[in-house]
Parts: sequence; C-alpha cells; structure tokens
Amino acid sequence: MRQQSTMQVSVRGTVIGGPKPLICLPLVGEKREKVLQESKELTALQPDLLEWRIDAYNNVELVEDCLAVLKLLRKTIGEVPLIFTCRIDLEGGFKKISREKRLALLTAVIDSGDADIIDIELCNDASFIKTVREQAKRRGVKVILSYHNFTETPDESSICSKLAEAQTAGADICKVAVMPKNYADVLTLLSATNKARNDIVKTPMVTMSMGLEGAVSRLAGGLFGSDITFAIGMQSSAPGQIPIQELKAGMALLY
Repeated sequence: MRQQSTMQVSVRGTVIGGPKPLICLPLVGEKREKVLQESKELTALQPDLLEWRIDAYNNVELVEDCLAVLKLLRKTIGEVPLIFTCRIDLEGGFKKISREKRLALLTAVIDSGDADIIDIELCNDASFIKTVREQAKRRGVKVILSYHNFTETPDESSICSKLAEAQTAGADICKVAVMPKNYADVLTLLSATNKARNDIVKTPMVTMSMGLEGAVSRLAGGLFGSDITFAIGMQSSAPGQIPIQELKAGMALLY
C-alpha cells in the first residue's frame, strides 16, 4: 500500500493525497474556442483534475478576457477540480509575462471563485508568493508551490530540500519536476519522493521525472508518494506525458 499524505486536500469532493494518485489533464489552447473545445473533450475522458496552462493563451495579458473564458470553462467542466497555472518563462512557460501582469491575473482569478488550485513557482520572490498565498487562503483556494528543472536532475538531498522549502513557504501541495539524463536520474527522483513522503513532507505532493526516460515516474510515481500525475488528453504541457487511456490502464495494474 502506498504511503498517503498526512494532510490531505479536498477540492470539490476530490481528495488529493488519498489512497491513489490522481490524473490531471492540461488545457493548452491558444485561442478561446480551442480552450473551450479542449475542455469539452478532456472532460469526457474523465480525468480527476484539469489544469489550464493560461501562459499558452494568446490573450493571457488581458485579465477581463481571461476571466470571461475561465467562467465559460467552469460551466463546461462542472465539478472537475481546476488548477490554474500561469507558468513563468524561466521554468517552462510558453511566453514571457511580467511579474506585475502575472500577479494581477492570479489575484483576479482567485477572487473569481472559478479556479480551485493556483500553481506558482518557488523561484518567484517572497512578496509575490505571500500575496498569492494570503489571497488564496482568504478565498479558500489551494496553492501549489512548484520547482521545475528542464536541464538536469539534482541530487536526492536537493530535491527533498525543494519539497521542504515549498512546505515551509505555505504550500497546500508541493511540486517538483526534473529532467533526467539517464534512468539512474529517474531513480534519484523516485528515491527522493519516497524519502520526502516518509520523513519530510506532510502535505500532498507532486513529483515527476520528465522526458522519455522519466515516463515511468508518471505511471509509478504514486507508489513512492506522488499524489498527482499529468497525462495527455489532446496536447502535452511537458515532455514525457503519457496518453490518459494508456496511463489509466497501467495504473489499474499498480493501484
């Protein structure tokens, strides 16, 4: 039996950090029509969660437009929990968006009540993180604090330190994604996940090894303590994601 998080997170009746890992599908459409069409098709695939990667959206800097699409998106997906992410360009974002515009968008989205979880990066300054965290807490929105390394896989201690840093900074869910150069790096990520789950992190957490070699972590990461895995519905948002039907079939054998 996999090790569960001590502090589970419940969103719209979905438990993150429970007895099995959850599957999330990313929405990465560039235009309103594409986002809404994706949302219909992905919801039909019955994921546990959806993530809107709004940094891929053409009008990401127009807050009112984003809020309007978000409201339509919420109507389309119903009670499926939604992660809202405006990924910083330094950690894999689709475009460069200023700190001020990202912060204005995130706080407006939190106030809207149409997103359930906000994902922001640990590399943001302390004031940015505090503002988002406090606003989210007031509105009952959960926060993922994340770290992405598209270059390499840090050592086990460093990965555990990033997860601990996220927890200390007030994350409801801690996230680390790293790039392996070989399968030994994948083992490092899984070992760090296991150590963090058992000895360090009490909140739910998300860990993954990206790329082709890291695909096994998306399938089996839950056995080591990761609580969410990202799959492909229509388009991927990071290298190494597996189509949802294949991932579900594989996970059915493990969990």
